[in-house]
Amino acid sequence: MHIRSALLLCLLLAFGFSAKGQIPSLWLTDPKSGILFQKQQVRSATTGEPTEEISLFTDSLYQSMDGFGFTLSQGSASHLLSMSDSARQSILQELFGSGANDIRISYLRLAVAASDLNAFPFSYNDLKDPKETDPTLSQFSLSYDTLDVLPILKQILAINPKVTLMASPWSPPTWMKDNRDTRGGSLLPEFEASYAQYLVKYIQEMGKRGFTIDALTIQNEPLHPGNNPSLLMLPEQQARFIGQHLGPAFEQAKIKTKIISYDHNADRPDYPITVLSDPLANPYVYGSAFHLYGGQIEALSEVHRAFPDKHLYFTEQWVGSPGNMEGDISWHVKNLIIGASRNWAKTVLEWNLSSNPTLTPHTDRGGCDRCLGAITITGNEIVRNPAYYVIAHASKLVDPGSTRIGSTTAKNLPNVAFIRLDGKKVLIVHNDSAKEIRFGVKEREHNFSTSLAPGATGTWLW
Repeated sequence: MHIRSALLLCLLLAFGFSAKGQIPSLWLTDPKSGILFQKQQVRSATTGEPTEEISLFTDSLYQSMDGFGFTLSQGSASHLLSMSDSARQSILQELFGSGANDIRISYLRLAVAASDLNAFPFSYNDLKDPKETDPTLSQFSLSYDTLDVLPILKQILAINPKVTLMASPWSPPTWMKDNRDTRGGSLLPEFEASYAQYLVKYIQEMGKRGFTIDALTIQNEPLHPGNNPSLLMLPEQQARFIGQHLGPAFEQAKIKTKIISYDHNADRPDYPITVLSDPLANPYVYGSAFHLYGGQIEALSEVHRAFPDKHLYFTEQWVGSPGNMEGDISWHVKNLIIGASRNWAKTVLEWNLSSNPTLTPHTDRGGCDRCLGAITITGNEIVRNPAYYVIAHASKLVDPGSTRIGSTTAKNLPNVAFIRLDGKKVLIVHNDSAKEIRFGVKEREHNFSTSLAPGATGTWLW
């Protein structure tokens, strides 16, 4: 036998591969050992037989994935703009590029006008006179977004034109609300038609600038009117708004943007079920979106069972400052990357893309003053925070269009598996125990055994 071939065979057998198998690539995060999403060399598995087994089933197909990523807030954009051109290009390439050292973010969520991570609240149709109204939207303008969010978005799409965009409003213009305030209140029924046209105009104006909005959630956290900006929108009103106003307005304007309901916590699956049960709203609703500040991630499957023809998205979860690399990565990988995907989510999005050391900007009266970005930017210096590594474990290797496939559960080894359009398989596994676990992976003739340290996460590709 050729010496080189003999060496390769020895490596395969040492790592526990079957003779017919391929050598998987492994990206590992083990915070206890200081390993943060690093590609590993093929090495000998821990001695001893596997104590657990994960089997993959490529003929058990579930949802196709749209992507993994973050929200590009105004604050995130402003921090990036503050960098030198070369430093900004370097980090954007790392985040959105497809090179060997890039994490290949494929999905971004945008705020329709201000979110609570803006310096101040605003809409695209603010009026000087607090008693004035503008139902024809004659004063509509993308205004402040043209100063920061859109220039950064243009640079991102120059690196990866295939990044998918979702948009979410935090509040309508105050003149449309019963409390005339950016914070809380409800949309007045007499302005529901105008608000539908406001959202139509947003999508059209973004389109004119080269930004295609693939999906639109109706309202960020419609049951949380304490944020600034925010809006209380109960499910019955959301159903009416979609069925009688927004859906027909999109249809008339020939807008293909997907309409997504809810966009709030998993403790209220009854909300999207109520919207989808409305006979007028249902034909216009593509799916529902969730956060996990309350409830259990399995609630997404409850909505899927009720409406299996509709789609599910996971759209937001924050990491609180100062962050805990070990605890945050473990919880987010287990509940979001693995949990949301296993419960039919087509996306997994963490909250803000970037922050600065002072966690500004944020609005007063309810803006988030502890939201830690995926990266912290200080001048031209970058610190990579827990959410960066959480998303990287999926975004780097699970291409848009990949399909989740069946995989067995194993004790203390939450996992999720995908098959890509190129036929390659991806397996993400987290060790949720306090000890090292040796386990085997079986997928037809491609079998191997390996191990994970306690609290570690691995992404395998073969």
